[in-house]
Amino acid sequence: MGGVGEIGRNSMIMEYEDDAIVIDCGVMFPDAEMLGVDLVIPDFSYVYERAEKVRAIVITHGHEDHIGALPYVLPKLQTPVYGTKLALGLIRGRLEEHGLLGDADLREIQPMQ
Repeated sequence: MGGVGEIGRNSMIMEYEDDAIVIDCGVMFPDAEMLGVDLVIPDFSYVYERAEKVRAIVITHGHEDHIGALPYVLPKLQTPVYGTKLALGLIRGRLEEHGLLGDADLREIQPMQ
């Protein structure tokens, strides 16, 4: 959906039969030529069309190009978000800014040792 071969908009969907997982949910910051644009968000229409299949969003880390689109995507998907303690802390702040923290299902995972 974004991020492959570029910096920013990192997001990918993996599907198997009737299940799907979204990996990362990021934004990209606009170029100087993109006057009036604050954020560039991947096109999630493919995911929204399959919302009933999405079992989770997995966040690899808390950089904005991996979490920044969550406030725009979660209201349409309403699925658990998995991430490490640090990533979820950054996500909580972002969701709180948008008034979405109370509705979010954030689940902490432990990094591999």
